[in-house]
Amino acid sequence: MRVNEPPVADAGPTADALFTLAPEALLVLRGRRVIRANERVAALAGLDPTGRDITELVPDWRDPPDGEVPFDATLRRVDADDLPVEIRARTSSGGDAIVSFRDARALIAGRDAEIALNEAELRYRSLVEQIPAVVYADDGERTFYVSPQIRDILGVTPDAYRDDPDLWLRLVHPDDRAMVKAESDAFLTGDGGDLTDYRMVRPDGRVVWIRDRAYAFRDDEGRVLWEHGVLFDVTELKEAEARVAHLAYHDSLTGLPNRELFEQTLTLAVERAKRDGTSVGVLYLDLDNFKLVNDSLGHHAGDALLTALAERLRSCTRETDLVARQGGDEFLLVIADIEHGETDPAIRRVADRVLAAMAAPFDLHGVEFHAFGSIGVSVFPRDADSVEGLLRNADVAMYRAKRLEPGGCVLFSADEDDALGKLSYSSLLREAVAEERWMLHYQPVIDLNDRRVVGAEALIRSQDPFGGLLAPGEFIPAAEELGLIEAIGDWVIEEVARQQLAWLSEGLDLAISFNLSPRQLWTPRLADRVVERLRKLDLDPSKLTAEITESTAMADPDRTQRVLRELRAWGLGLAIDDFGTGYSSLSRLKHMPVDILKIDREFIRNVDRDVRLAGMVRAMIQVAHSLEMVAHAEGVETEDEYAFLRANGCRYAQGYWFARPMAADAFADLVRSGAPLGSVSTGRSLDGSPSPT
Repeated sequence: MRVNEPPVADAGPTADALFTLAPEALLVLRGRRVIRANERVAALAGLDPTGRDITELVPDWRDPPDGEVPFDATLRRVDADDLPVEIRARTSSGGDAIVSFRDARALIAGRDAEIALNEAELRYRSLVEQIPAVVYADDGERTFYVSPQIRDILGVTPDAYRDDPDLWLRLVHPDDRAMVKAESDAFLTGDGGDLTDYRMVRPDGRVVWIRDRAYAFRDDEGRVLWEHGVLFDVTELKEAEARVAHLAYHDSLTGLPNRELFEQTLTLAVERAKRDGTSVGVLYLDLDNFKLVNDSLGHHAGDALLTALAERLRSCTRETDLVARQGGDEFLLVIADIEHGETDPAIRRVADRVLAAMAAPFDLHGVEFHAFGSIGVSVFPRDADSVEGLLRNADVAMYRAKRLEPGGCVLFSADEDDALGKLSYSSLLREAVAEERWMLHYQPVIDLNDRRVVGAEALIRSQDPFGGLLAPGEFIPAAEELGLIEAIGDWVIEEVARQQLAWLSEGLDLAISFNLSPRQLWTPRLADRVVERLRKLDLDPSKLTAEITESTAMADPDRTQRVLRELRAWGLGLAIDDFGTGYSSLSRLKHMPVDILKIDREFIRNVDRDVRLAGMVRAMIQVAHSLEMVAHAEGVETEDEYAFLRANGCRYAQGYWFARPMAADAFADLVRSGAPLGSVSTGRSLDGSPSPT
């Protein structure tokens, strides 16, 4: 301090100590003269400024000081670059000014760091609070941060979640709570990894799948100091995984188990039966007329039928049984845990329930439809001891049901004499198509006025590999189900055309008819397909007559009428077969371009002795006449039936009483003989059996 300098106002020992030890550079001004400075000023300037004019130290000094308002200036230093500083000045009670200096660079760096920190925090919050997940931080006892997404995902507010330490566990689904609590405890003690997937229940009752990923900050001993985690809403992912898993083992249309799940279930049932000494039944159900639905009403109607049938089948079994969809119109049932003594009765009861469930009509988008199905059954251990064997034998039994008992149930038979039962019937049919193992027999059509042959119905026979012949009723339904009927139908048309040409060349001019199956009738461009084959052989289409059943015609009358008109336009004759069985609408029938109405054999048998049948047949004959069609009776087996039909105006007939179906050569010889046909002397059926078609 210089001589004669007035003393500084006494601030007391505490103020003096603070002035000396302050972390800032401080000096005291009286006017512009520095009367006191602490060591930090000397350190910054490189000299003690006491006694100097402030402008020597700060060339851009502002005079007078502006109270507490800071201003930027430059501090001149000895042997160093000038230093930018922030200056604050305050006038003391004695009138002196106390001035502080701060390194502006440090202040800027500090402010930049603070700004950067704030910006980083804002970016972090922005990121955390924008992602579709809940971010949380806690110390194991309380949550000190949770992001606002918790409101959308779990339906609770962040404040409620932070304020209630037990809320998280209460929100966990009761079925998952014990597992989650155990995993959480293991995580906190360091004995487990991060938490996995679990369910939580929102206050509104909605279940949410959560994927919990936690990261722990631990001390040197492994204890969790705090944890930081993320809760992801994976509900959609879990639902998608469940759908994929369901589709892998279930049919997408009906929701029933598929073949793979059925085989797994059957395998378990067989293993359990081996252990417990019980039996297992396999039922193989195949619809007999499903393709007619698709072809006549469309695939949407077919899907409706399968879906409705699946619901009915579910009601026919126990909880321990299983119903599955094999594919297409085929269904499988496994009947498990059957006591050996009850095997056949138990399976029969299930089969009867299935057939009874199918008996009621199905509503297919406003169309009433009666579905029929055939069931094949195989039993473990009686029929097979493996899953493959059980399914194969049930398949064989099902096709046997189609041949011998359509719409019924047939148990597998291991009879070694039944060669067809040992082979897959579908394989036999495919081989027959590939090798054209067919032949045609011809049943004479008789003019009832003189009992002479005026035509023939071509009836296909299948030559099986074991030397026998199968009638169409034994393989046509299966061929339709397997999609083989078009190939068979093409062969029949060409073979009939060749035979007609051969007979015409021999002078035998007869009307020959052939049958169109329901599936053939719905073949696209059927008329073109038929005529193309006739043209290839150079046969006039008018030399042949196509027959369709009444039930086929009435399945979709509008479409049938259109197809028949196309066939008629090319010159083919047309006949309605099995008349009386298909519930025809006469208003529909009268618009169909049909030449012949063939009365089904069920109405002909005993018509001479049954008054009700007699009335019905007379009415059918009159219907034919009124529609300008020719009445034709099928299945005539006695002289009395013949006499009744002739007396009531029926024009044509066929049946065993006149002649059985026969090979082409025998048929030609019969026609050439010119003799009237009919076993007049017997007055009864030749063998009591119905006339085959």
